[in-house]
Amino acid sequence: MERSNGRLDQQAEGRVEGRTDGLPGAPTGARPGAGGTGRPPTIRGVAERAGVSKSLVSLVLQGSPRVSDTKRQAVLDAIDELGYRPNAAARSLVARRTHTVGVLLNDMRNPWFVEVLDGLNSLLQAHGLRMLMADGRLDRRAGQDFARTFQELRVDGLVVVGTLPDTDGLAEVAARLPTVIAGNHEPRLPHADLVANDDERGARLATEHLIGLGHRRIAHIAGQGLVGELRRRGFEAAMRAHGLAENAVVTSGDGTEEGGYRAAVRLLTPPSAPARPDARPPAAQRPTAVFAFNDISGVGALSAAQELGLRIPADLSLVGYDNTYLARIRHLWLNSVNNASHEVGRRAARCLLDRMERPDAPAGQQLVAPELEIRGSTAAPRPD
Repeated sequence: MERSNGRLDQQAEGRVEGRTDGLPGAPTGARPGAGGTGRPPTIRGVAERAGVSKSLVSLVLQGSPRVSDTKRQAVLDAIDELGYRPNAAARSLVARRTHTVGVLLNDMRNPWFVEVLDGLNSLLQAHGLRMLMADGRLDRRAGQDFARTFQELRVDGLVVVGTLPDTDGLAEVAARLPTVIAGNHEPRLPHADLVANDDERGARLATEHLIGLGHRRIAHIAGQGLVGELRRRGFEAAMRAHGLAENAVVTSGDGTEEGGYRAAVRLLTPPSAPARPDARPPAAQRPTAVFAFNDISGVGALSAAQELGLRIPADLSLVGYDNTYLARIRHLWLNSVNNASHEVGRRAARCLLDRMERPDAPAGQQLVAPELEIRGSTAAPRPD
């Protein structure tokens, strides 16, 4: 059947045709219709040109599968010939959808999010969906709840990227709106899908690489949240597996460049010199390798090492995490765990599309396998 809600169609038609003669703000954005009238083409004009009803044109604009290929093509040809541009607000009245997706980021300053967003947008855009973004860091400063704001904007779905400290409002929104969590392992909500990197496995890859080069005194600059805990757990597990638990050193960081710098200064600054340098106990020796929570922390650690006169990798090996563009800058050339951020974003988009079709389906979880990218920031340790 090729029918739609007549009342909504009439409401949409009134808005699309712009019954605001003589008033400012009349609809714009389409070239004049046929006949040289100078008026923008309307849905009625498209229907007349295609030889179909206005209701059928509405169904085509909604992407309805109930329209035959022949009539769909006739409508599309008419739209192209007339230069018709549907009013987004009117379409949302008919379809009861806005064709928008809210994306709530933990912190837009983190370069890792750029590739996640690219993966998200590549699939969402192909399905006619646009992204509206908000920064959770600004949310906390302003005392606003962007998760609820997205709901008020009537977005069709929500993707939460990264770690958010306050998840109460998110749980409330996820109960009413298709929601996917990307790049984090929490919160676990009944109908919110989760797509993340296998962070514990990635940390083991980085640590075992350093152990394989011969490093024994290895330090980890830890991060925050569950992701930070999983990466720390992977580091410590790898050290234990090789009998190096006593040599494992962990210092806290906050995932920023400044946090990485300060943590590295604590790790690399030598203790008070003893009477005889060769009498320094092994526990007092600085680490020969550092595994940083992320690339940003790794850049801070690299700066600290250079200020202390240590060369990378001759005096200190360094591994980051996330494989962002920072790691690929030539004068940094940082070894980093590739957590497939683009793939995380693409899978999150796929999950959201499926969730929009089946909102009551049980929550699913996907872990994307990481890989270690070897560049130029690690080498075998110098002999003591």
